[in-house]
Amino acid sequence: MKSNPLPGLYLITDGLQRGGDKEEGELLTKIEAALKGGARLIQLREKGLKGGELLRLAKKLRALTKDYGASLLINDRVDIALSCGADGVHLTASSFSPAEARRLLGKEKLIGVSTHGPDQAKKAERDGADFITLGPVFFTPSKTAYGEPLGLVDFKKITSLIALPVYALGGVKKNNIEETLKAGACGVSMISAILAADDIIKTTQEIIKEIR
Repeated sequence: MKSNPLPGLYLITDGLQRGGDKEEGELLTKIEAALKGGARLIQLREKGLKGGELLRLAKKLRALTKDYGASLLINDRVDIALSCGADGVHLTASSFSPAEARRLLGKEKLIGVSTHGPDQAKKAERDGADFITLGPVFFTPSKTAYGEPLGLVDFKKITSLIALPVYALGGVKKNNIEETLKAGACGVSMISAILAADDIIKTTQEIIKEIR
């Protein structure tokens, strides 16, 4: 797994407030559309679900991503990742360390870490993360809890401090992808820009084309 290059698009799910076949089915339909459009790295991030509901969804998404040769990461839940056979985990900056996750998951699994500034980015690298997300780069209502947007200048400064691949996160849209890549991003992380699109397949294809 780790020997494969990271794809330019990192798609993150977010927003289910409860389990249930209808809501899960709608999300899986959207994810499959993104997979049809070329998405190959998916993070399941559904903090509103209880453990059993999350595991059920994770198993369904694991089967779906396998059908498309895509990788699946589970947000902050090593136990769920192990149970569903995911390709790795994505940890928050305040979670346990990548080194501890590595001990539990094994050396071949992929470990990402959410970061919001230079200290967190450097710590993630020291602790053995495979990649980080860094943001918010631009303003986005969903990331106001993390303070003011970094902006491209500070984003570039932070990417220059570490050797890890960095995904730009927060307010990234088709029209600003090029400048985030020039600022040192290996790719972009997206949620609503894809999952809320009217035509998810086409939008995913267009975004991947911009990254390439």
